[in-house]
Amino acid sequence: MTVESTAARTSRRSAGTKAGTTGTKRTTSTTKKATGAGKSAEPALVQLLTPEGKRVKNAEFDGYVDGITADDLRGLYRDMVLTRRFDAEATALQRQGELGLWASLLGQEAAQIGSGRALRDDDYVFPTYREHGVAWCRGVDPTNLLGMFRGVNNGGWDPNGNNFHLYTIVIGSQALHATGYAMGVTKDGADSAVIAYFGDGASSQGDVAEAFTFSAVYNAPVVFFCQNNQWAISEPTEKQSRVPLYQRAQGFGFPGVRVDGNDVLANLAVTKWALERARAGEGPTLVEAFTYRMGAHTTSDDPTRYRGDEERLAWEAKDPILRLRRYLEASNHADEGFFAELETESEALGKRVREAVRAMPDPDHFAIFENVYADGHALVDEERAQFAAYQASFADADGGK
Repeated sequence: MTVESTAARTSRRSAGTKAGTTGTKRTTSTTKKATGAGKSAEPALVQLLTPEGKRVKNAEFDGYVDGITADDLRGLYRDMVLTRRFDAEATALQRQGELGLWASLLGQEAAQIGSGRALRDDDYVFPTYREHGVAWCRGVDPTNLLGMFRGVNNGGWDPNGNNFHLYTIVIGSQALHATGYAMGVTKDGADSAVIAYFGDGASSQGDVAEAFTFSAVYNAPVVFFCQNNQWAISEPTEKQSRVPLYQRAQGFGFPGVRVDGNDVLANLAVTKWALERARAGEGPTLVEAFTYRMGAHTTSDDPTRYRGDEERLAWEAKDPILRLRRYLEASNHADEGFFAELETESEALGKRVREAVRAMPDPDHFAIFENVYADGHALVDEERAQFAAYQASFADADGGK
């Protein structure tokens, strides 16, 4: 149990006051422990499933997963396995020159699938560029995610079709978009909620701080879901924040909670709790999913330059998929037939993704000049003409073919 989530049972105003007061004491205590050590002690986090696959009780959050069935558990496992398979295929496609870039989610499947499955259909999602698991939960075809990274479209799906916004490349800006949308939800009198995803690196951006301010002041029904994979691009979290990231919420007057990011059940439960707070008019919540990026930041990154194998191996032992498999097997909720069937489905998904990407048609070379201005513009017309001449030069060099 965390101090912040306990305080969240009260009203928004009192929650902020209590969390702030208690948080100050905790920070002081943590600082004392860290004196001379150079690193603060890690706070407790919400965990329902241990790395060994054992179910642990949590009086505050058990109620949010008490009704989960064996079918539900197998569904969560299937989600994570297929998401990882798709992600691995996308990484391979980039390495083979089929994609310009790819941001892998390897190791973060539980945070994304758990939180994604906590959402209602009428909730709205604002992702970054790594939320492939959340996109899966929202029904976005995986092949649509790849069009942007191949350079053949500007997103590939209708955001209003799945209440899943297009990927956001500008770091942290989606937190402001989510806050504004959530404020609109309140004005419309709807009871849906909004969730914004970002990473530990984005938590240092001014846009995120502004989103915290506006969401707190206007009591916006938004959940800020931070996937703390501990390395941003190449900077460790301790070089970005003096306190655990979830404690930042205290200064803005709303609750924060840290959850085991590799525990799909805990992420499901905590996100459900935060979304319920939002729908009930209790304002924003910051959820910090403490996890680990097992692979590179993107395919242009080499993580061996800034972190060691020992750390990576320690986190591989906490693998979110292996954790749930152990629980399924120990509880007799899945047999070898289920896992074999899923493996076949996984390979079929990889093949479908590969074939779909290679079959994507090249975009219209002149589409880049469309929709730059509402009306015509002389400079754009000039650039279009120059580009047309450049394209024609290839045909001329090839004998007009």
